[in-house]
Amino acid sequence: MALKYTNKINKIRTFALSLVFIGILVMYVGIFFRDSFIIMSLAMIVGFLCIIGSTVVYFWIGMLSTKTIQVVCPSCGGATKMLGRVDACMHCNEPLTMDKSLEGKEFNEEYNRKKK
Repeated sequence: MALKYTNKINKIRTFALSLVFIGILVMYVGIFFRDSFIIMSLAMIVGFLCIIGSTVVYFWIGMLSTKTIQVVCPSCGGATKMLGRVDACMHCNEPLTMDKSLEGKEFNEEYNRKKK
């Protein structure tokens, strides 16, 4: 069974993009409640907060991606940014590691967690 790995930066960007669409959808649903000022206002505020949250997440991942290490994927040859000890290629989703002690081991995102 082949597992599909994805890059952490792309996961966070996808979450931020989904926040934008969720916010727009919530505000659109608020339009159907024009007769109830409270429900319509609440939907508009929640949708607006989702979009503001998306902006914060995009800003945060942009700042975080400036601190990443850029490596060349051995499989596809594409340049990719790595977060943590293990990550996946942004282009071909090949598991990557910079830690010599993890080479040859099964890919596991738990390697990025700090040990207690």
